[in-house]
Amino acid sequence: MEQFFTNSEQVQNIIKGFNLTKTLFVSSIIIGEPNIGKKSLARYLFPEAPLVSGANQEEVEALLQEVNELIITDFEKLSNQESLDLDNKRVIATANYVGNKQIIDNLFAFIYTLPSLKERPDDTAYIRDLFLKEALSNLMLQDLDFPIKEIPINLRNNSKSLKKSIYQYLMNHSMDKKNIQEAIYHYILKHLEGNNGYKEYLGLYEKPLIEAGLKKFGSQLQLSQVLGINRNTLRKKIHEHDIN
Repeated sequence: MEQFFTNSEQVQNIIKGFNLTKTLFVSSIIIGEPNIGKKSLARYLFPEAPLVSGANQEEVEALLQEVNELIITDFEKLSNQESLDLDNKRVIATANYVGNKQIIDNLFAFIYTLPSLKERPDDTAYIRDLFLKEALSNLMLQDLDFPIKEIPINLRNNSKSLKKSIYQYLMNHSMDKKNIQEAIYHYILKHLEGNNGYKEYLGLYEKPLIEAGLKKFGSQLQLSQVLGINRNTLRKKIHEHDIN
């Protein structure tokens, strides 16, 4: 059975609304940004209902002839929404946006708006922890020790970008010298061209070296001593690489 966690009052009200009408043959639609859990919520509420994508109009129409309960994802992708007959059906649709509002009003008895993850901080923390556990297992990184709160939370594309940011963080913080060299090798192999490549790609090493050194030591004077270079040379490198 699909699991769905939420501490959001708005989402809990949506669930209550669905539960009150769960036994009625009325249709509802959940609208919201991509990757915020619309399909997971529908599957959680109606685990036995067949699921079909609105990208396939013929399959949607065929299933509506066969079943009384159906989940239609990506409803906005249906090419001919007005042709659907949802009478005496329990259809739960999800959509990233409202296309023709009049058609939506005519087809659905209940229209719910699911808030984005940016508006659901508790839900975001829960999903982050699930993705972190999955990533640690998949990448076989059980011994990493770092504060979870240090992981950057990228919610630009909701759960999709959140998951990607976790994997990227773990990969970046688990690479050894050989991994780093191999990554740089493949990057340069793909991009090296022109007539000033040595100076251009030296920044792949110099910039992170200086940035990390400044963060670690907090002093240009001390960093110049650690690196064994003149302080004026260090200042020049900081300016060249636009390091704040």
